[in-house]
Amino acid sequence: QVQLVESGGGLVQAGGSLRLSCAASGRTFSRYAMGWFRQTPGKEREFAAAIVWTGGSALYADSVKGRFTISRDNAKNTVYLQMNSLKPEDTAVYYCAAGIISTNYVARDEYNYWGQGTQVTVSS
Repeated sequence: QVQLVESGGGLVQAGGSLRLSCAASGRTFSRYAMGWFRQTPGKEREFAAAIVWTGGSALYADSVKGRFTISRDNAKNTVYLQMNSLKPEDTAVYYCAAGIISTNYVARDEYNYWGQGTQVTVSS
């Protein structure tokens, strides 16, 4: 059982930065991967970044690679998404997710637990 709470969303101008955080509570095991997904109206929730809770392996969508960085603080059971050089197309509700990934870190159906989402709006 994992509970996830996102924070850090807000309004930022294009080219700016935001850092999202996702605090995990409950029993969190090292085998659970953590991911960030985002969703805009009319689109499916899409993968942004993922990290294994232990080991530090990270994976990024091509759309955010080089601009976003996922990291974790194991002592706080918290995962972060540092978003730099933000673009208007990054505007979305960002969701934190956790799961035991069997085959595909980018597939939303692989994740079992989800946060409530936090809105990120990038103005042009």
